[in-house]
Amino acid sequence: MPRYQPPPAPAAPLSGLVLPAGTLLHRVHSTEFAPDSFNPQPAHCLYGGGRFDSTRCERYGFLYAGLGPLGALGETLLRPLAFDPAGGPRLLPRAALRDRAVSRLRTTAELSLVPLTSAKELGAVHQDSWLVHAEAPDYPYTRDWAHWIRRHSGPWAQGLLWPSKRDPAEECVVLFHDRCPEGLLAVEGDSLRLDTAEGGAWLDAWLEGLHVRPAPR
Repeated sequence: MPRYQPPPAPAAPLSGLVLPAGTLLHRVHSTEFAPDSFNPQPAHCLYGGGRFDSTRCERYGFLYAGLGPLGALGETLLRPLAFDPAGGPRLLPRAALRDRAVSRLRTTAELSLVPLTSAKELGAVHQDSWLVHAEAPDYPYTRDWAHWIRRHSGPWAQGLLWPSKRDPAEECVVLFHDRCPEGLLAVEGDSLRLDTAEGGAWLDAWLEGLHVRPAPR
């Protein structure tokens, strides 16, 4: 709840939040793509895809990132991991790390986002925590809501910001390519492949305390 059809329009104009220039973002992505590249491929309207992807109903390039490393990890690699009833650690499949990298992106200008972090902010878009906490089977509906928010916020909204479901202390963003100027994201340093020994050590350091570790080789 509330998995219902969006109303014709919001009750009041939507307000935004500004991330300052120089904000550091963390992104977990396929090594097939550049760290700052937007995904141009719309998700299927009903199957697969992510929480706020574009679809053929509303086409836009999109890029997900976390304001911290745990936000980026939580919304990509940690999403499907269940706890072991016997008390063992959650195991991150090695296949999930194959051809994956973590990169850092620095914003070169202010970013105007629609915030979805509090009950008041969610209420402004006629929603509650379901929108940011729903599991994958509900993603076709959360995508439709993202399209609605995007249409009714206007061209000033360059993306959405919400708390990570896996770590509510961490915030995540999805950015809309058609509303972000060229050069908005500057790649900082080198990407780190997660399927290497160095990447595994980085993962171990960040996952310590979360009861998660990469599966044995």
